[in-house]
Amino acid sequence: MNPFKAFHIARLPEIRFGSGSLDTLPEAIKRFGRRILLVTGRRSLQKTPRWQHLLNGLDDADIEWHTLSVSGEPSPETVDDAVASYRELTLDAVVGIGGGSVLDAAKAIAGLLRPGNSVMDHLEGVGRGLPYEGPALPFVAVPTTAGTGSEATKNAVLSRQGMDGFKKSFRDDRLIAAIAIVDPSLLETCPKPLIAANGMDAFTQLLESYVSLRASPFTDALASSGMQAFRDGFWQAWNADDPLAQQGYQKVAYASLCSGITLAQCGLGSVHGLASPLGAFFPIPHGVVCGTLVAAATRINIAALRERDPKGPALRKYAEAGILLSGRMFNSEAAAQDGLVDLLEDWTERLELPRLNEFGMQEKDIERVVANCRGGSMQTNPLILNDNELSELLHNRL
Repeated sequence: MNPFKAFHIARLPEIRFGSGSLDTLPEAIKRFGRRILLVTGRRSLQKTPRWQHLLNGLDDADIEWHTLSVSGEPSPETVDDAVASYRELTLDAVVGIGGGSVLDAAKAIAGLLRPGNSVMDHLEGVGRGLPYEGPALPFVAVPTTAGTGSEATKNAVLSRQGMDGFKKSFRDDRLIAAIAIVDPSLLETCPKPLIAANGMDAFTQLLESYVSLRASPFTDALASSGMQAFRDGFWQAWNADDPLAQQGYQKVAYASLCSGITLAQCGLGSVHGLASPLGAFFPIPHGVVCGTLVAAATRINIAALRERDPKGPALRKYAEAGILLSGRMFNSEAAAQDGLVDLLEDWTERLELPRLNEFGMQEKDIERVVANCRGGSMQTNPLILNDNELSELLHNRL
């Protein structure tokens, strides 16, 4: 099989990576103008000296800033209300500083402040199906967690929770950040459970994009590099008392960035396919879904591939991931694949990742989740999993 089949690389942001890179934000903003909307989370950043330092830098650069706080996963109403409130200010740019939910909200707001219409016009699967015409305001993304890689993607994930809930994307190339500023030092204030959940989200994105049906040599290189960085830095970052924690933050921030690039280029897999209905129907944080399902999903994928596509590239890649992540050589590809599953199961236990029933999911809910999981991510899983396999996957983590 020729590994150099045709592939396409979508547009990426200008990327500024490194500790202290947040200080370049005022200069970056001035490229677009002097009036901005600053979208943040509700608490963590504002409680640190960095917040006032940032505001002082904006003032010194003569930048007029307006702030909007977003808590939890953003809904369509969050976006529409913000557009209605800030549209008349004739802003020059939107800056998102926060976790993936904040960046997704800011991305969608930047896309709609000029057109002024509802995000429900464009939300995939549940919206009105209207094409997005733009124009979008320039968007600057500054992640304060290492998980979603939203700073490198073109989709803003919005959700409405409940029995009839949904978790869907507003997606367009014009929503891609103009500039992504990835400052690993911002991870210093992340609590341990957040490092765990977000880190496992980033890792899952790397592994799923590595075995994706649309993977290319370009994405393979990034995914492999990201998984290596995750392997070397995650446990240091997770344990803030580790003397190498600062290096750990740099490595997981890099891993997260790589995961955002790879998912944007080649898609994901079954974990993220299931994450959409799980996050819509139950109050399960996205990173927790990824962390609690990735070992079980990998086991199911490998078993299905051995049965239905034993000569496909995904099995070889799972073996390569097992060798890379464990640092061990195995006596066969099958042993390396099993070693990968064992390692992921060990991580799940070590991180004490909760089971799905802790968020209210029951056996009777499995059918409904499976019935609503066949979105975009499932289309790039290494093979199509049947309903029984997906039900088994969920049952394993119930």
